[in-house]
Amino acid sequence: MRIIFYGTPEFAVPSLEALANQGYEVVAVVTAVDAPAGRGLQLKHSAVKECALKFGIKILQPEKLKSPEFLAEIRNLNADLQIVVAFRMMPYELWSMPPKGTFNLHSSLLPQYRGAAPINHAVMNGEKETGVTTFFLQQEIDTGKIIFQDTISVGDEDTATSVHDRLKVVGAQLVLITVKAIENNTVQAIDQSQMMKGELKLAPKIFKEDCRIDWTNNVEQIHNKIRGLSRYPAAFTTLRDANNYVHSVKIYTSQIERAPHSYKPGRVITDARTYLKVAATNGFVVISELQLAGKNL
Repeated sequence: MRIIFYGTPEFAVPSLEALANQGYEVVAVVTAVDAPAGRGLQLKHSAVKECALKFGIKILQPEKLKSPEFLAEIRNLNADLQIVVAFRMMPYELWSMPPKGTFNLHSSLLPQYRGAAPINHAVMNGEKETGVTTFFLQQEIDTGKIIFQDTISVGDEDTATSVHDRLKVVGAQLVLITVKAIENNTVQAIDQSQMMKGELKLAPKIFKEDCRIDWTNNVEQIHNKIRGLSRYPAAFTTLRDANNYVHSVKIYTSQIERAPHSYKPGRVITDARTYLKVAATNGFVVISELQLAGKNL
C-alpha cells in the first residue's frame, strides 16, 4: 500500500519509524512548518520532519490544509491509506481522499478522553489505566469507528511524561497491527456508541490558568494535577517573599503526606534546607522539584 503519514511531535516518531523499518511504502510525510525556537529564534524542524529526513521520505509542510495546491499534490500521490498521529484537525476533503480511508492514533481509550490533551487529563484524574486507540476519521473529532486498542497501567507516581513515553511505543505497535489488518481486509471497526460506559470524560486543550494549583483541594487532587502536568505545561503556584514580591513557581514532582493540621491551605512549611511542603485540606504536598520563573531547576 502507498501510505501518507501525518504528524508533528515526538509522540508520532516511533510510529513513522516502525512503518519505515517494516518496509511500508510511505510516499510522503506531512508535518508542521518549521518554526523559530530557542533564544536565537532559529528555524527548527519538527521531530517528525527529522525522522522523515533520516529515511529519505518526501516531506510536505503546508500552511493551509485546504489549499487547492496542497490537495492536488496529495491527490497526485495516489495513496491507498493515510495515517494521522498527533497532527492538527484535518478537513473532509483531505481525510476522505484515499480508498482505504484515514485512521488516527489517539492516546486514550476512546470514547474516553476525546480532545487535545488526553494523557494530561487521564493522569490528573487519577486514572489507573489508559491506552491508545486507532480509529477511522469522520467529521466530528475523535468520534470515528474504533479499529484497535491497547492498554497500559498508570502508577501513583507516573507523570504525563512517563505515560507519554510508554504510549508512543505501544502506539507504534498498534499502528503496525492496524495497517496489517487494513492491508488484509480483516478490520471490523466498532462504533463508539457501543463502547460507552459510565460518565464520558473529555480532554480539552489546557490553558495556563488551568495549571494553577488550588491549595484548598485535597492532597490527592493536587498531587495528581502536578504529575498530570509534568513536565509540560507544568502546574504552578505563586509565593510572596519577605519583600512582598510575588514569584511564580512551577512544580514538577511531589509526594503526599496525609496528616491532620491546623494550617491554612497554601501555607508553606520548610526548614530551608531539607524539606518544603505546602498545606492542603487533608495533609501536605511535599515538593521535591520546582522552578522559579526565569530560573534554572
